[in-house]
Amino acid sequence: MPDMTSMNVSLPEGMKAWVEQRVEDGSYANASDYVRDLIRHDQQSHKDRIDEDAMAAIREGIADIKAGRTRPAEEVLRRLEARHGSL
Repeated sequence: MPDMTSMNVSLPEGMKAWVEQRVEDGSYANASDYVRDLIRHDQQSHKDRIDEDAMAAIREGIADIKAGRTRPAEEVLRRLEARHGSL
């Protein structure tokens, strides 16, 4: 198991009760397990969005090539960096 560190999180009472209910019903071992699962799902969702953006850019590039439109590599990199930060 990776090294663990702790983080304090403040929640409204209704959210705290929800987490406790999920632990009590056996869905999660404890509140930390629940939060880690939420973070993993968010990380995967973020990765999926980046993958979808990359595929859309590839399809756009292929369509441009088929239509006889080309762009310098520097322009393509600038557009990617504007969309996703420094590469």
